[in-house]
Amino acid sequence: MTQPPRLADPSALARNRARAARAPALVLQEAVADEVQERLHEVNRSFTAPAVVTPWPDLWAGRLAGARCVQDTEVLDLQPGAHDLVLHMLALHWAADPVGQLVQARHALRPDGLMIATLFGGQTLAELRACLAEAEARVTGGLSPRVAPMAEVRDAGALLQRAGFALPVADSTRYRLSYPDALALMHDLRAMGEGNALDGRLRHPTRRAVLLAAAELYADRFAEADGRIIATFDVITLTGWAPAPDQPQPLRPGSAAQRLADALGAVEHPLPRNGE
Repeated sequence: MTQPPRLADPSALARNRARAARAPALVLQEAVADEVQERLHEVNRSFTAPAVVTPWPDLWAGRLAGARCVQDTEVLDLQPGAHDLVLHMLALHWAADPVGQLVQARHALRPDGLMIATLFGGQTLAELRACLAEAEARVTGGLSPRVAPMAEVRDAGALLQRAGFALPVADSTRYRLSYPDALALMHDLRAMGEGNALDGRLRHPTRRAVLLAAAELYADRFAEADGRIIATFDVITLTGWAPAPDQPQPLRPGSAAQRLADALGAVEHPLPRNGE
């Protein structure tokens, strides 16, 4: 039986993260962590046994009292039913089996425990991806895999249902970071541990001519008035609860006792039939 092709090269991903750990640039990761903490403050619940799945455990030191931080390995180091909160932070886009990661997070939760996962969405680095693709095609006559495929928010929300979470919610937040130029952006991506770790990547450094051409295209198309360039990061947040008997349940379709138009005080206009 043939194995499905790997998305990421685990050794390359580990190497990228180890290199980044020597001088990390985690402004984006910190902003996402702040956003998740704000969401937790809005939940009318005190969490006493949290766990965080993250490649950057030092970032979470002091953010959640008593939190257990584990790496985003294929098999998560979490015990079944041991936690009332599990956070999976900006790592699912590298997972070979993202549904499997979410299922493991659900199994680690107690009944009615909360899971919040963040991952990069489909519009992340749209500017850089477009410029690199055009530059590489122009200089080399071909294209090579550079960015991991990223989910759209609707597809990501379906992962929660497949993983068995109750009350699933998916939304996205757009972050726009400013850099002196595209080369500075690429440097920061390496310092985030987000360099190219695709299994199908080129096995030699990108030609300097490609990088310079991409930087020129970026400056021409995406520069601000002050000459700095903007990079877009689309962060999807998934929220779900471990099933429990006393949770609110959605109403059965067609069981509403009041029309929406009556509740809103609006006039309802029937749609015309075909041919009318």
